[in-house]
Amino acid sequence: MYKTLKYEVKEGIAYVTVNVPETLNAISPQVLDDLQAAFTQVSDDPQVKIAILTGEGKAFVAGADISQMSQMTGMECHDMIKKGAGIMNSIENLEKPVIAAVNGFALGGGCELSMACDIRIASEKARFGQPEVNLGIIPGFGGSQRLPKLVGRGMAKYLIMTAEQIKADEALRLGLVEKVVAPEELMPTCEAIAKTIMSKAPIAIKAAKSVINSGVALDVPTGSVLETEAFITTFCSEDRVEGMQAFLEKREAEFKNK
Repeated sequence: MYKTLKYEVKEGIAYVTVNVPETLNAISPQVLDDLQAAFTQVSDDPQVKIAILTGEGKAFVAGADISQMSQMTGMECHDMIKKGAGIMNSIENLEKPVIAAVNGFALGGGCELSMACDIRIASEKARFGQPEVNLGIIPGFGGSQRLPKLVGRGMAKYLIMTAEQIKADEALRLGLVEKVVAPEELMPTCEAIAKTIMSKAPIAIKAAKSVINSGVALDVPTGSVLETEAFITTFCSEDRVEGMQAFLEKREAEFKNK
């Protein structure tokens, strides 16, 4: 079905694997088309509760396919960048959580793709960077906007302006990733996190993601209004009744659509 991805669903988890190892999984127009279709499938499939995004081989996604990009006209590149930025936004705003299992190089568009995910777990072999200025361009898939929110404005300027690549432990220190694990533990760790999230109230997980994403761009009083509205929505749900009753009865909650 997909030319550049592997897609599999097991026990409620959609595994989306960028699979062009000969180019270190570089982003091309075809990769973008496949990512768009895959995450539409994730969104539409009621059996899928969460997604894990990773790369085949030694790279997560090592940037754009420069061999193709260098041959594009300005309009062709505009269309590709606009599409890519839209896909990153759609992943970020997907109602279902997305975990990035960063197995290797996450450079340029690959770093941007990881930042569009909700949670980033990195292998000790992972490397991150925004090297676009080396090519006379800047990040185009949202990197200049998401990176400052994760690592701070000054550090984002430093990383983008110097094009410095950082190792996984430094990415963890800066807040670019949430956890660093041994390579063989990467997928088991992501699966364990996914199963933990899936054990929680679905309506609460959806609301939490939405409020956090929206609140980043708001002042605290305005964001608190959104939080209050979302809280009341969850409080009036069947999941809240079940969750509180299970707590009082000292048993595991059986949430709706779990």
